[in-house]
Formats: sequence, C-alpha cells, structure tokens
Amino acid sequence: MQPLAVSRERVYSIDVLRGLVMIIMALDHVRDFFHAPALTQDALDPQTSWPALYFTRWITHFCAPIFVFLSGMSVQLMNGRKTKAEISRFLLTRGLWLILIEVTVVSFGITFNPLINPMILQVIWAIGVSFLALAVLVFLPWQAILGIGLLITFGHNILDYWESQPDFKPGVFWQFAHFSRFNFYPTFPGRGVIVIYPFLPWIGIMLMGYGIGRVFLPDVSIAKRKQVLIATGLAMVGIFFLLRAVNLYGDPRPWQAFPTLQQTIFSFLNVQKYPPSLMYTCITIGPGLLMLVAFEHARGRFAQVCRVYGSVPFFYYIIHFYVIHLLCMILFFVHGYGADDIVNPQAPFLFRPNDFGYPLAVVYLIWISIVALLYKPCKWYSEYKRTHRQWWLSYL
Repeated sequence: MQPLAVSRERVYSIDVLRGLVMIIMALDHVRDFFHAPALTQDALDPQTSWPALYFTRWITHFCAPIFVFLSGMSVQLMNGRKTKAEISRFLLTRGLWLILIEVTVVSFGITFNPLINPMILQVIWAIGVSFLALAVLVFLPWQAILGIGLLITFGHNILDYWESQPDFKPGVFWQFAHFSRFNFYPTFPGRGVIVIYPFLPWIGIMLMGYGIGRVFLPDVSIAKRKQVLIATGLAMVGIFFLLRAVNLYGDPRPWQAFPTLQQTIFSFLNVQKYPPSLMYTCITIGPGLLMLVAFEHARGRFAQVCRVYGSVPFFYYIIHFYVIHLLCMILFFVHGYGADDIVNPQAPFLFRPNDFGYPLAVVYLIWISIVALLYKPCKWYSEYKRTHRQWWLSYL
C-alpha cells in the first residue's frame, strides 16, 4: 500500500493551540522566578490561595499535556511523508537528542548552575522518552497505539493504591516511571537528577495524541474531524466531572469540602500533575480538543501571533528560560542582593532568594513583556524553517 501524499504544510489549528499553551506556559515560569511567595507557598492550596493566584497557576496545567499530546499528533502527520522505518529512526534520534538537551541546555537555563547540578527532568525529557517508546510502537496499527495510550492513561492510577501503602518503597526505575516526589538522585560524584515528570503517564498522553491525530490526515473530511474532536473532548470533560464527583479513582488527591464554596471548588479542581493523573489529563486534553476545533478557521491577529510561537516550540521553549533567568539575575543585583545570596539551599535556582520577587500584577507585566520580546526572533526562525530544508531543522 502506497503512503498517503501528505502536504508538508503545517496544520494551522495545531500550531495555534500549541502557540497558545506556549504563551501560557511562560506565565508559570515567570511566576516561579518573580512572584514573591512562589517558592514558599503552594498556589493551589485551597486554604491559602486566592482566585487570581489560583487561576494563574491552574491555567498553566493545560500546557504540558497539550504540548505532549500535540507532539504525538505531529508524529502521526509524518505518515505519508516518511516510511515507518524512517519515522522510527527519527523518533529514536530525536528522543535521545531531547533528553540530552534537557539535562544540559535546559537544566542550565533553569538553574544557571555552571556545573549543571542538578539536572532537572521536565517536559522535554518526557517528550524524549515518549518518542523512544513511540519509535518502537510506530510499526503497530494506529488503532493499537491509541489503545495502548488509553490503557496507560486510564489505568496508571491503579498504581496509586500500591504507592499509598505505608510500607511502599519504590525503586529508582519506579520513581522515574511513575512516583515523583522531586527527589534528588546522585548520578556522578557531586551531580544528580531531579525527576519532575515521571515518564509512564506522559507516554500514554503522546500515544493518544498519535492515535487521535489520524483525523488530520487528508482522507478524513473536515466535518468528520470536527465530529471526532468535539465528541472526544466533551467525553473527556464529562469523565472528569463524573469521576471527580465520585472521588474514588482517577487522582491520588481526593477533593474535600471546605468551609467556603471557593475553597471547595479549589479543592475539586486541584488535580495532580506530577505525575499527570487521569483527572488532570481529562480536564486539560478534553478542552484542548475543543480548542482545536475552535481554531480550525480562526484567522484573527491573536491566532496569527499564537501560530508564530506554535510553529517554533522548541526554539521558543529554550530561549524563554534563558531570558527569564537572565532578567531575574539582573534584578537580583538591582535589588541589592550580593554573592552570599546567589545560592538558595531550598531551591535549585541560582539568583532566586526566597524573599525576592514582586506582587502578582507585576508578574503579569513581566510575562507579557517577555513573550512580546520573543515574538520577532520566533517569527524570523519560523520563516527560516518554512523556506529552508536542512535536515537539522527538524531537531530544532
């Protein structure tokens, strides 16, 4: 059977949605570096948070799962341009490349520690490992890959029951795969890693993205694509509210009633990201699928701006960390901090003392300024990628 003749043009709605979550993602990282209580207060704690702070943190939950999900969709769109063997080789090399970048370039951008200690395993690592898994599974029919993704996503919270036992002692592999407690694992003398994104649930999200991405191939009509995306998105949102109300499965952190309605709503929506629970996945990917439909014909100025960021996600992701941390370092000295304050024993970030920072309104101004600053470089690189075909561009 000959592969489908797929255009090399990018899918507009995918780029717009990816760009939107990339913009929102920067808000969370700016908050980490510039909001005064970010290192000492849980922004989602129902008892101490307030609506503006809660929303600022909660809205960024959409970023990582949609980013990983769309990465799976993008792999599906390679079908017709590449053979299965070529896709597998690309995923293998790209996955290893992303893991290398995570523990070097990204980790340094986050910490500014010249020894790159600790190495922090976040979303780029999760995508890299998921690519390695998909490199093996890509030879299966797309229905089987989708089924495996659904099985992982809907089933991995069964492991919560074992992990909640008082005598449970996870091994290192288990902690890398599912049990994240932000622990430090020594790797070499004086160095180690912190696992923030255990890989198993993220593999499930990517495999689902690969399977559902089938609706973007040219033999599927626009009407059918919208029907599938809307039905699936609404189903995932419905599953969230149903299972979350029952409060028995899907998230290791049951919600509880508090003295005020606001606190109770905060508790209900406070689902686990590390690792992403079924509830977390449903309430983020579900609306994401609906947004894909909404962006199908969105051609306004804001959508066009989002599309620029979404067409160069890796470039944007790397650069934004360095801009944020560099600005933090400059303001660190502007506010009179000295050499003795550079290292914070309670956080991996250099130049970020616990008492440094600004009110939330200032954080939003910094966020908007940084995103705006990155627009021109991203637009230039997007145009460069569109008009050039060097092999290495697919890795950057």
